[in-house]
Amino acid sequence: MLVHSKTGRWAAWCLFGLLFLPLFALPLLVVVTASFSTHWSGAFPSGPTTENYAAAVRGESLRALTTSLVTALVASLLALTTGTWAALAAARLKRRGKRSMDALFMLPVAVPSVVVGLAVLVAFSKPPVLLNGTSSIVVLAHTILVTAFAHQSVSAAIVRLDPAYEQAAASLGARPAYVLWRVKLPLLLPSLTAAAGLCFALSMGELSATMMLYPPDWMPLPVRIFTATDRGSLFAGSAVAVVLMATTLLVLLAVSRVRTRATYR
Repeated sequence: MLVHSKTGRWAAWCLFGLLFLPLFALPLLVVVTASFSTHWSGAFPSGPTTENYAAAVRGESLRALTTSLVTALVASLLALTTGTWAALAAARLKRRGKRSMDALFMLPVAVPSVVVGLAVLVAFSKPPVLLNGTSSIVVLAHTILVTAFAHQSVSAAIVRLDPAYEQAAASLGARPAYVLWRVKLPLLLPSLTAAAGLCFALSMGELSATMMLYPPDWMPLPVRIFTATDRGSLFAGSAVAVVLMATTLLVLLAVSRVRTRATYR
């Protein structure tokens, strides 16, 4: 820690607890507690039950979870591919070109996601590219929203790379494509896995743009949670929200293991 004195460390931990508990831990604890309840008329919930989870892992909720997983995985892969390619290309540009590339990729993040959803809806609701009413338009919107994070993560990692590895490979006669696949990308693998995890988590929780675009047969889990709570089913919606959090955390833990192994390599 940056604080070296014992008193300072205790003060820092106390401040962390005062900020973390009411702002982060307590709201999540309330959601988890509500997911096991049927009533909450007093200070504490009542009617403990597991029926909310039984409904959260079957039927429409299970289909919504599968939809969210497929959407997040495809959008993350597309965003990682596009963002990495753009970051590698921008590294060869001059300062002005690189700034223009960064600004272009950061534009979807600079505006509200509902504006991105509206833009995608308007752009792809008429021929020649008609995606309205399909699952592809949801995947496309998620890809646009998370590509900026993949691009920024990989760009920052490229700046930190030691050019000596590439120069050594090139001096031994390696072609540019070989240097890219066998030298540069393996060195970037920890950053690539971190960017993939971030894109996946953001896509799993995306709601605003999705609400404007999703067709009836492609409802992601955040939309399912919103519709359940909007109808007054707070306890069932809480169980679905816990399933969403648990699934996202499990995938992120798996990605972190890949990242750890890549770092050791």
